[in-house]
Amino acid sequence: MSESNVNLKGGVEEVTPYRDKETEHKGAQVEEMFDSIAPAYDFMNTAMTFGLHRRWRDKALKAALDTLPAGAPLKILDVATGTGDVAFRIHDLLPEAKITGIDLSTGMLDVARKKLRDLPEADQQKFAFGKADCLALPFHDGEFSLITVAYGVRNFENLLQGLKEMRRVLKNGGTLCVIELSSPEGKITGLGYRIYSRKLIPWVGKMVSGDSRAYSYLPESIAACPQREEMAKLMKKAGFTSVKWKSLTFGAVTYYLATI
Repeated sequence: MSESNVNLKGGVEEVTPYRDKETEHKGAQVEEMFDSIAPAYDFMNTAMTFGLHRRWRDKALKAALDTLPAGAPLKILDVATGTGDVAFRIHDLLPEAKITGIDLSTGMLDVARKKLRDLPEADQQKFAFGKADCLALPFHDGEFSLITVAYGVRNFENLLQGLKEMRRVLKNGGTLCVIELSSPEGKITGLGYRIYSRKLIPWVGKMVSGDSRAYSYLPESIAACPQREEMAKLMKKAGFTSVKWKSLTFGAVTYYLATI
């Protein structure tokens, strides 16, 4: 039996952070996990990816922004915003956009709000951070021109439902940008990735964050999550009419652009 709490169906929804808490649904476990690791999250992101997460983020965001009409006023939703990394980068690229960031984790949102207080007052007015469930978004139909979710869809308790909700609140002609870790497909790179992600990352994560399961859950949820063409098929099932994807750094991360 694997370390994670994995159902025989093997779906990512069945992979949960804490196998000794089977009575808690995945959403509650994910919330607890991110509350636990919030203080170390930004450091671990940089350490785990050797800083490449910034390059991946920027490539995906610039590709997404290129799909949007020039000069149009934008309302942007960042789902699973965490510490606000993507939301703040969008502000750098589009200073006039109104950006809403939502997350299940109060601990992660506290870090995002602390960063927000360091910005000038005029910039702070462009942001709204709040706690919300991605499976029942508290927004009107067609409210946003762009929706982003970075390294978050693996954590959805129901991935298809989460995609459908994001499609619901996206404007016609709008874009969903998903950035997600993926498994390299080459034999050599795949082997190196498995050793790094399943041995080194959990050990370092435990030392830094103090959570013995959070960074073991990471590679397990990556392996179980639909990737590339499978993710594109699921997005189309959720109602998106066009889906494009691109893998970066030997396939270690993939970003998806979906439109309606």
